[in-house]
Amino acid sequence: MKKKLLPALIVTGLIILVVIIMGITALINKYTPTKKTEDLKEYFNISSDDEAALVVDNELSDYKAKIIDKKIYVDYKFVHDSLNSRFYWDANENVLLYTTASDIISAAADSNSYSVTKQTNDFGYPIVKATSDSALIALDYVKQYSNITFKSYDDPARVVITSKWDEIDSATVNKSTQVRVKGGIKSPILKEVKKDDKITILDSGDKWDKVATEDGVIGYIKRKALSESKKTKLTNPDYEEENFTHIKKDKDICLAWNQVTSQSANSKVAQVISSTKGINVMSPTWFYLNDNNGNLADIASKDYVSYCHSQGIEVWGLFSNFENTDVDAAYVLTHTSTRTTLINQIMSAAFNYELDGVNIDFENITEDAYGDSYIEFIRELAIKCHNNGISLSVDVTVPASFNKFFNRSDMANFADYIVIMGYDEHYKGSDAGSVSSIPWVTEGVESTLKEVPADQIILGMPFYTRIWELTPKEDDDAVTDTEDQSKYTVASQVYSMDAAAAQLATNNATAALDEESGQNYAEWSVSNKLYKVWLEDNTSLENRLKLVDDNKLAGAAFWKLGFENSSVWDTVIKYLN
Repeated sequence: MKKKLLPALIVTGLIILVVIIMGITALINKYTPTKKTEDLKEYFNISSDDEAALVVDNELSDYKAKIIDKKIYVDYKFVHDSLNSRFYWDANENVLLYTTASDIISAAADSNSYSVTKQTNDFGYPIVKATSDSALIALDYVKQYSNITFKSYDDPARVVITSKWDEIDSATVNKSTQVRVKGGIKSPILKEVKKDDKITILDSGDKWDKVATEDGVIGYIKRKALSESKKTKLTNPDYEEENFTHIKKDKDICLAWNQVTSQSANSKVAQVISSTKGINVMSPTWFYLNDNNGNLADIASKDYVSYCHSQGIEVWGLFSNFENTDVDAAYVLTHTSTRTTLINQIMSAAFNYELDGVNIDFENITEDAYGDSYIEFIRELAIKCHNNGISLSVDVTVPASFNKFFNRSDMANFADYIVIMGYDEHYKGSDAGSVSSIPWVTEGVESTLKEVPADQIILGMPFYTRIWELTPKEDDDAVTDTEDQSKYTVASQVYSMDAAAAQLATNNATAALDEESGQNYAEWSVSNKLYKVWLEDNTSLENRLKLVDDNKLAGAAFWKLGFENSSVWDTVIKYLN
């Protein structure tokens, strides 16, 4: 029996020993860091020898740099979207433009030289290279005009760029360790780091912190391997902020748009002004883009300007893009040569008629068609205006999701005044509603103030209103829900203040304050048609003028003369001094 038991005990002992060894091995494997390293070419997604990864503000970009003749080039779209949106690439004429506060700087494709106004400089190697769908710009050239720093590294090639000068969490490495792909000792090693190496903490965890090394490796490191983090403010000592100056008035702007449709109408300027009070700027609708070469049509009058000047009133001629529907404004603005012609035409008109200012009213601008080109147009025009002491104001829509591409902050750098077109909340073709409800205008002012200084904002206000006609659809003759506009065919007509009041009187309708819109509202029925109107009157006007006063805006503008009730001017001069 003992002889039979001994082999069994030995086997059992061996099994236990194997289990113990396996357990110890498993524990060793569990707590032993892997020495596997990550392929950095794959990590940085480098697929060819002429590529370099781009790490921007501690984030790996989807864009890649190109290495051409040992120089670093980056895609124009990357520059525009990530580094400096003021660079403008004209793909039609293969020219790269950059506009400073005082100069227009241009560089032709494949050229070593660039011009600053009338002076030509040698950069030493090609500044920009055209591609099939964009352009490649020398990163050194970008840095010359941008608040960025960069450093390049090899094996694999990568460029680390800093463009945001914020406060960061920084730390030093306490002892040699590794940066890994993920938090955990089994994650592959990205980089070995040594004691006293500096890193940036991107996100703190319980045991592992997400970090960025100075050479652009982003991964995870054990928290206990780092010193206590401290806040560090990044600065760029080599960059000097531009100083933008503006031509501003030392009084509230009280601007009125005067719609002039013929040369002969200019003779009525004395009559028009005599029925107003407090106006210090007239903006007649004299000029419009008239062909695809950038030429203007005009119906301006020197006598009109002279009379306004005799009354102490400045004249800011209005230039528009919508009178001649055969003109392709996108073509004009996206070609540097035709855009330059347009600017020269505007300046020629300003000189010829002795205008005090230029008011730009370009509408129906879309991001895809020529959003960037329009902003470039304003920059270039502003330099010409300022060099000649002429005010530049730009009419813009209320901020909304569809016009986010309007770079109002940069526009305000160059233009003297930004005029909010605080009307057409509801318009021909929309549902019935106010032309300019007070909450809507208030939100528009508040949104604009996030991008534009208050003393550069002029709030545009309507003197007109719309009376809405709601006709039940054929199968809904007995409509009882007057709020459900889907059951109606909606049409509208523009009325002056007095004409709208006359419609109420004719139809025995009484207006009452609508708390939601902040306006006097009325409705009435004729046959089976329902009529609605949110009135423009002293009540709505005063509410908007209070916005100007409360937010210390530069002033107000009114569209258009002739549509107001004479009593409104007493309200205007109450707020605009």
